[in-house]
Amino acid sequence: TSAYAGGLSSRSVVKYHVMLHSIFKRAVRDHVIARNPCAETELPKVIGKRIRILTPEEFDKLLNSLPDRYVPMVLTEIETGMRWGELIALRPSDIDFLRRTIAVERVVVEVSRKISPSGERMVIKDYPKDDEPRFIRVSQELIEMLSAHIKKLELERNDLLFSSTGTAGGRPLSRNTFRTRTWLPTLEQAELGFHVRFHDLRHAHASWALAGGADLKAVMDRLDRKSVV
Repeated sequence: TSAYAGGLSSRSVVKYHVMLHSIFKRAVRDHVIARNPCAETELPKVIGKRIRILTPEEFDKLLNSLPDRYVPMVLTEIETGMRWGELIALRPSDIDFLRRTIAVERVVVEVSRKISPSGERMVIKDYPKDDEPRFIRVSQELIEMLSAHIKKLELERNDLLFSSTGTAGGRPLSRNTFRTRTWLPTLEQAELGFHVRFHDLRHAHASWALAGGADLKAVMDRLDRKSVV
């Protein structure tokens, strides 16, 4: 309540509460404290904003303005709806070319070097949720594009598909670097008339899938979400 009164938005209060609740939950599990002080917190109501969903035609304009190097990455995102950290952690070994599936087995997390165990800013962690991978079925067209992408860059099985250098053996791509150097200039060139976050491609994926007749639970499972909002 004091944080809310101090000027933080309802959404920020809820976001910070989730983080603190997780920390104290771990402390209870490790017997550092007896109970979670965040367990009975009364949180402010978060009123959801209406999301402007990108249309296929607008996406095509965006794609046409994007540097060729990032086209496979953005097409993978729009077809799978992955989180950023999952997308940039993908390796050729995650793709089953015969079954046309992509396994999501790890995530890249950007952290401050001060708190990073290894001193690295980009930390690769094994599967981000529930310690089990999920498998996403994709189109033959995407499989063929990724196959050509791997062949062109001569990627090994454990190289990153979409690295910071766009070459074999490259390091993870920084979200902020991509946003400022590539995404924002692409949006400006595309002249869509409204702002689009990279994360909005995830919303577009869900919306297009539902519009195409996909089952709601199947879309939720695909996104690894409890809801598609």
